[in-house]
Amino acid sequence: MLYDSPSRGARLIGVEYMIKPHLYDALPQDERRLWHSHVFEVKSGMLVMPQPSTLVPQALWDKAETAEMEEVVKLYGKVYHLWQVDRGDKLPLGEPQLMTSITAGGQLPGLEGLLDERDQRFPGCNWRQERELRKGIEEPEIHPGEGFCLI
Repeated sequence: MLYDSPSRGARLIGVEYMIKPHLYDALPQDERRLWHSHVFEVKSGMLVMPQPSTLVPQALWDKAETAEMEEVVKLYGKVYHLWQVDRGDKLPLGEPQLMTSITAGGQLPGLEGLLDERDQRFPGCNWRQERELRKGIEEPEIHPGEGFCLI
């Protein structure tokens, strides 16, 4: 479930289904293009799990988050955005939109600046630090037919 913030009044803006590679392999080729790998999201530090509380020591949280990312890096995702809050919509208007994610460096000019802005909004998030912590995560083979960036 994707929310627009970590706060109590956060709005549900999307849903992402995640599947293991053996399920992705069984999909028809035309369906595969709608799914994306999580390798770049994980390894770049772009994907984060905001720390739930300042009561959890940072070192403990980093270890737990990295362990979770070791599993997520293997998965394929299919994302539907339900609410275009970035347009200023007060309600989820229009049809849900199939989205994917950035799957390689250079697909979105200015990504580093956007991640810096995100990190300022989410205390404890630091994509550069996450990228360093995740260097040791083994990258799975990205299966043929994986989707491309639609955003």
